Amino acid sequence: MVTVVLMHSPFLGPSSMRPLADELASDGVAVLLVDLQMTVNEAPVHQRLIGAFADALDDSGVEGPLVLVGHSGAGPLLPAFADALEIDVAGLVFLDSDLPTPGRAWRDTVDPALVGKVKATVRDGKLPRWDRWFDTDPLTLVPAGLREEMRDEAPEVAWEFLKETRPVVEWAGPCGYVLLSAAYDAEADRAEERGWPVERLESHHLAAATSPSAVAAALKAVLSRL
Repeated sequence: MVTVVLMHSPFLGPSSMRPLADELASDGVAVLLVDLQMTVNEAPVHQRLIGAFADALDDSGVEGPLVLVGHSGAGPLLPAFADALEIDVAGLVFLDSDLPTPGRAWRDTVDPALVGKVKATVRDGKLPRWDRWFDTDPLTLVPAGLREEMRDEAPEVAWEFLKETRPVVEWAGPCGYVLLSAAYDAEADRAEERGWPVERLESHHLAAATSPSAVAAALKAVLSRL
């Protein structure tokens, strides 16, 4: 049986993916939700994230094959996460995320104006918590109890994370994509151009927390086609 391994965004915590994990489990899917919260506050962030992920999988005792699912900022690191494991990885699924850009940093892939805007918010080498990046708080999309848990978990990520070169790791296995928000339309289009299975939801970036049944259905549809 394939185990689905869920990775939350480095800018959030595992509670952002727990409703999706619970929904998959209730549907009989073997699922593991990995907690990567404590690895992003100091550089080198990529190295710390990948090491913590591999340790968490070792500690879990999970056996392969695995499908790794990365939300948002975890998506570009999926090939490196897979490469760090001794366990068989059968596929990768990008959940409302950028695609990998090996050898390039985040700041090399976005509008320089956005880089400048984000850099201006840095204090003592740390970015503000993710919910403070926007004029309108994105966590208002989430029901109150879960909203406060997500807010409490959100780390102050080291600015170095956005400057560090992403790992150069090749992945030749199956991939899929689940689109939650219009912000990642271009990434879903690129995934389709590569022949990947793609499912599109007309929702928002935090739909794994607020609409887990719909996201679980889309994810299972992609998994069935990997």
